[in-house]
Amino acid sequence: MDKIVNICVFCGSSTGEDPIYAKATRGLGKLMAARGLNLVYGAGNIGLMGVLADAVLEAGGEAIGVIPEKLVGRELAHQGLTELHVVDTMHDRKAKMHDLSDAFVVLPGGIGTMEEFFEAVTWRQLDYHCKPIAMLNVGGFYNGIEQFFESMLLSGFLRPKHAELFFVETDSERLLDRLIA
Repeated sequence: MDKIVNICVFCGSSTGEDPIYAKATRGLGKLMAARGLNLVYGAGNIGLMGVLADAVLEAGGEAIGVIPEKLVGRELAHQGLTELHVVDTMHDRKAKMHDLSDAFVVLPGGIGTMEEFFEAVTWRQLDYHCKPIAMLNVGGFYNGIEQFFESMLLSGFLRPKHAELFFVETDSERLLDRLIA
């Protein structure tokens, strides 16, 4: 594995109900910039996506966004990014984000965040990549996903080696330490 420089972060286009999500997202963004790690993300200017990009940029880091033309038309693209890639479709967006990234981090989010996470894990399971995947479990948000993977394992739908395709941390510093190790 080459050195990790660009980290793709999947997160919500909402900030959620609990301010802890935005606080943890802001903290991760500042920490990434302080460590010289670049952000690759969905280019949004709203929700946790906007919080994250703003934190990275304010701390002197680089934020690279990838967004479909349709969402640019809705004025959802962050206009202050280091780089903005406009693509045709959501499929193109995910492929471009994957190509630009050395690792993946998942923050709280909704259906889109989960879809991106599961695709990255599936691609890793099928050996399309060997990039590390980490989930930041803010305030217990992802406790259920850990239980779900345990259920798949115990039910015989997941092999033990595939239960280790990603890891979960509750602390941003430990998460980045493990991701880079």
